[in-house]
Amino acid sequence: MSSILPGSKEFETPVYGTVFARRTDVVHRLRAGDRLILVPDPPGTDDPNVWVHAPGGDVIGHLSPDVNAWLVPWMLEGGRCGAVVAHVAGDDVASYKRLIITVRCRA
Repeated sequence: MSSILPGSKEFETPVYGTVFARRTDVVHRLRAGDRLILVPDPPGTDDPNVWVHAPGGDVIGHLSPDVNAWLVPWMLEGGRCGAVVAHVAGDDVASYKRLIITVRCRA
């Protein structure tokens, strides 16, 4: 279970799914401080995610199910979030720990 409390204004979290569909190539281009785009799945999606995109739109991965459970509905109700890269590790680190981002939310 996530230690990130629902409604948190700022938090760090890993990005999941970075090893699929050549997303690792996108991760290799990222540096600490790079801005990222967060996009929730549309309403009515089963098990919706918040998707993380690099500048230019390339998909990097998604947030954890625990975070998605509260963040997707909040964003669909008009909440806005931005993110920046906090840390990028090498390929020797488990994929679910390789990219850490800082998410900032505002109503």
